[in-house]
Amino acid sequence: MAVEPERGMPLYLQLKRLIKAQIQDGRLAPGDRVPSERELSDQFGMSRMTARQALIELVREGLLYREQGRGTFVAVRKVSQGLLTVTSFTEDMHSRGIVPSSVILSLTTEAPSLPDRERLRLDLGHQMVRVRRLRLGDGRPMALEEASLPQSLVEGIEEHDLSRGSLYEFLKSRQIELQGAHQTLEAILADEEQAMLLAVPQGAPLLLLERLSYDQFGRPAEFVRAVYRGDRYRFYVELGH
Repeated sequence: MAVEPERGMPLYLQLKRLIKAQIQDGRLAPGDRVPSERELSDQFGMSRMTARQALIELVREGLLYREQGRGTFVAVRKVSQGLLTVTSFTEDMHSRGIVPSSVILSLTTEAPSLPDRERLRLDLGHQMVRVRRLRLGDGRPMALEEASLPQSLVEGIEEHDLSRGSLYEFLKSRQIELQGAHQTLEAILADEEQAMLLAVPQGAPLLLLERLSYDQFGRPAEFVRAVYRGDRYRFYVELGH
């Protein structure tokens, strides 16, 4: 594939199509460095501004990402997740051929705050368990997740290996199945801690998901606040006809 003025298509679009084709057919793999604007300019006889426009559009589409002082690289393909079902991160990764793992940041039993008590419908004096985990896919940071659950539902959770196993598998072992939820999704910018844990620049775009899940009896069973890397995740909704 060549980049030629007489083709009738703007040069930057031709270059963009060429790079995209190389990503799609595997000649450029995730993590590979893409030639710089200067290198592309010399190789195809175009201006650096034209080469820059092609790279910028590919970055906007999530196919490439830039690292200050290092260059432009092929992005890891985004994971797509539906918003209409309650899914397990572990099962979700396995279904896509990605190896899931977690780093347990904290696991505490504590008195719930007023908002937590109201969300989980806990009486005064009842405790809750809070689990903070860094979720990884193929060893790469994907999400930062905090789950809060009534202690009565997860007694013995400390003995379950949450770094490798699924929290939902543990709940199922207690005959608890999550069958419905209310959730919201919004865009945020990474703060200092989120940037460090997720290996992104401070101020990078993230996706914040908050979900209150209910068990088969209609009881609130889990409140999750999860922050996903915007360059590795996308959410979708399927609409009926």
